[in-house]
Amino acid sequence: MSDTSSGPVTAEAVRTNLLGFLERRTRTSWTEDDDVFDSGLVSSMFALELVVHLEKTFAVDIGGADLVPANFRTVAAMTALVLRLGGTRG
Repeated sequence: MSDTSSGPVTAEAVRTNLLGFLERRTRTSWTEDDDVFDSGLVSSMFALELVVHLEKTFAVDIGGADLVPANFRTVAAMTALVLRLGGTRG
């Protein structure tokens, strides 16, 4: 996300960013409730890319108890994670 403003992000901003990221990387359309892992399009390496993308884009630190598949299974789950961790744009 190239927005240089800081401050809390909205759920819509996170959702839009993640859907775009997934679509660019997989060349497949996604909805916020599609299961990323059950799709067969996402490898464990790509899961790591998702973590790095979220951390860099939304200035969050994801570790420990947050590194569980349930937090990355859907765009909705990843959005909730970013909002819970207090993501900012920067």
